Amino acid sequence: MKNSNIQLTFANVMKYGFIAGIIISITSYAFLYFMINVFPSIFIDYLNPMFNSDGSRDLYYYLHGFVLGISLAIFWLGFRRTGNRGFFINGIEFALMYACVALIPVLWVTYSAMDVTFTMILSWLIYGTTQAFIGAMVFTALDTKKH
Repeated sequence: MKNSNIQLTFANVMKYGFIAGIIISITSYAFLYFMINVFPSIFIDYLNPMFNSDGSRDLYYYLHGFVLGISLAIFWLGFRRTGNRGFFINGIEFALMYACVALIPVLWVTYSAMDVTFTMILSWLIYGTTQAFIGAMVFTALDTKKH
């Protein structure tokens, strides 16, 4: 299923990253909208002066899906295993690996150094792991398409 011949090149990173960025952005905004409407109490914590809400950095927020997509593409193309594990299993394995090596350490230090709640940290962990899962599903589909 996976094509192990796909190389870690700038063109492949940008292609995979851009496609994943679009899909991650759309699903992330939909998930955020859903969560705000279903669990509004979680988002009360964001009414805190620690968070920038003057709009001066909104572009960074909107570019996040693409930055994440490119980062995940580099990770995927550079470190993925070869073999046929299946569409869903690839997504789960990749998302959990990303959560363990990237999210948990940075969220640990964030929780220890900033005035954020454990609920916020947990929601970020779930959100980031879900984004990595979506990215891996896109990458698996792209790999399968080339095969």
